[in-house]
Amino acid sequence: FPYPQVMFTACELGVFDLLLEAGEPLSSDAIAAHLGTSTTGMERLLDACVGLKLLAVELTQEGALYRNTDVSNIYLTRSSPKSQYHIMMYYSNTVYLCWHYLADAVREGRNQYERAFGISSKDPFAAMYRSEEEMLKFMAGQNSVWSICGRDVLAAFDLSSFRLIYDLGGGGGALARECVSLYPNSTVTIYDLPKVVQVAKEQFIPPEEHRIAFYEGDFFNDSIPEAELYILSKILHDWDDDKCRQLLAKVHKACKPGGGVLLVESLLNEDKSGPLETQLYSMNMLVQTEGKERTAAEYSKLLGAAGFGEIQVKRTGKLYDAVLGRK
Repeated sequence: FPYPQVMFTACELGVFDLLLEAGEPLSSDAIAAHLGTSTTGMERLLDACVGLKLLAVELTQEGALYRNTDVSNIYLTRSSPKSQYHIMMYYSNTVYLCWHYLADAVREGRNQYERAFGISSKDPFAAMYRSEEEMLKFMAGQNSVWSICGRDVLAAFDLSSFRLIYDLGGGGGALARECVSLYPNSTVTIYDLPKVVQVAKEQFIPPEEHRIAFYEGDFFNDSIPEAELYILSKILHDWDDDKCRQLLAKVHKACKPGGGVLLVESLLNEDKSGPLETQLYSMNMLVQTEGKERTAAEYSKLLGAAGFGEIQVKRTGKLYDAVLGRK
């Protein structure tokens, strides 16, 4: 049943933001009036949010009054430091449109941008970044994820010995910011496509943050500069095994002796029986990319084939896990 769409719609209409700003419970009529919706539609939406425990309701003599739960205040309001609003909007307006064609994706074994948006599916990121607005939504959404998961994966191993770090496909830079916060003696260079770097500079990374630098390029086709540690966060799951081996071989060649590579991915159990979230992410890779989610052993095999050794795996207990390989 479309539980997520209830949450997406409440986010998009601004229900959680309004209730936070109001500072007091409001009636469905008041919420509808503020947000310019029908009263009947809003009442049903609010009651569904109560059922999902995203809102709480209190019955008074004046009628039902609604307020946010702690979960909504923390994760669904735009002003919260841990806000997931942007990733919710990306899922609602982009990802779920691809999922509509899941049966076609299973039949064909490829992403569904052509059916969902009428654009070529041959280059997934050209499709994802098909407009500046869409690229900005994607980058903001990824930043949302790292606001709650970034520190866990970066602290899974002690990375303090690595001073010169490259974040390949670092996007909006939220993970890079977490990294320099956790390891203040390090510098992180975000390596990404020129148009992504430009948006990151303008929208996400303040100019006074001197520990974060930028490098423009396509790491599949352009050179990769020398560094002590390379972070690949949610990168390999976008690509098939051949592309992953190609990229990891380039990273190994560029890596300083004694350096390493940190993979940040959602790991499947070795028998692929779970976790459910990771199984569903793998389905999403089918409808959106060329890749899939993998087990720790599968990532270790890819790292080993590229020349990395001393491979360690840490499960964080959160959405994303960490795999570290050394040169």
